[in-house]
Amino acid sequence: MSDLSFLMRGCAKVLSEQELESKLALGRPLRVKLGVDPTAPDIHLGHSIALSKLRDFQDRGHEAILIIGDFTAMIGDPSGRSVTRPQLTHDQVMENAKSFQEQAFKILDRERATIVFNGEWFEGMSFEEVIRLNSRVTLQQMLVREDFRERLDKGLPIRAHEIQYPIMQGWDSVMVKADVELGGTDQLFNIMVGRDLQKEEGMPQQVAMVVPILEGLDGRKKMSKSLGNYVGLTDKPGDMFGKLMSVSDELMVRYYDVLFHEQIPDGMHPMDAKKSLAGRVVERFHGKAEAAAALEDFNMRFSARNLDEAELPAFSPAGARDFVSLVVEASAACFQTTRSRSDARRLIEGGSVQWRGGKVTDPKAELPAGEAGVLKLDKKRAVRIG
Repeated sequence: MSDLSFLMRGCAKVLSEQELESKLALGRPLRVKLGVDPTAPDIHLGHSIALSKLRDFQDRGHEAILIIGDFTAMIGDPSGRSVTRPQLTHDQVMENAKSFQEQAFKILDRERATIVFNGEWFEGMSFEEVIRLNSRVTLQQMLVREDFRERLDKGLPIRAHEIQYPIMQGWDSVMVKADVELGGTDQLFNIMVGRDLQKEEGMPQQVAMVVPILEGLDGRKKMSKSLGNYVGLTDKPGDMFGKLMSVSDELMVRYYDVLFHEQIPDGMHPMDAKKSLAGRVVERFHGKAEAAAALEDFNMRFSARNLDEAELPAFSPAGARDFVSLVVEASAACFQTTRSRSDARRLIEGGSVQWRGGKVTDPKAELPAGEAGVLKLDKKRAVRIG
């Protein structure tokens, strides 16, 4: 596979392919930028998509520049947001950045990566310099953004500091002399601002390469820790495996495409395909032995149905609870899965919920306080009570 084909693999959009091909023909390592804002300490599978693309560039001999947005994170990227993000202090951001970097190197080659904090250039800017930077763009340019436009149409506020975000991200590209900038599809506007600022500075413009945004376990909204629909890179192997086994068959097809750039092999049973997906993800972040152990544990819990001997998440209900409440509360506490009471009721009526190996079919049935045993929440998840 040619360098061009390999590097474009899995991208949602490249602006432009011809420019990338020309840059690759320069015969020197390209400076490939990915900016990340450590607004939280943990990385999930959604973050891994752009990081993996940056690793692709590393593997082809190019220079990976990971910008830690210690200043942009204090603003919060408004991309795709219908409300203003809560502002963080610099101390909070820097604390998050410590673990964020360590997790990023589960994907990137540490020896071939340059880590830069954008506070290096923003912290020393005078107010005059900030004004001059702002004069490079127009308010019309900023308000053409779909997320800002939607807020305006709905009468929702747009804070003045949010408009600074794409300008700051664009200036990052000037400061590191980026040849290529990577990001999710929601970052395209910000990346194009970087191209404009580079042009004004008389620099070659960076190529914009955007990758798909990964949906969360619910299959509806993008993966997010705040929404509880995520698979964290630091999740325990068994938890990571179990979360991935909970995705729908339709979402599994999407995960194969986005995570592996593959289609599910023809004729493979959905359950086998899902086990392969979960095993490959666990192996990537925890190793082959842990992936094998996670598969064995899953088979013991759900294929062999030997739940009494399996390692299960512990859940302690607050006193006597009806089984509908137990399913809802245990799903949220142990698997970060938001489940409605009507969903739980359907599972019970359909025979998917089991207590101590026996089906619970009455949604009004209660579990007395102090009882101990295994509660199977659905076909793929169970908890140990007591």
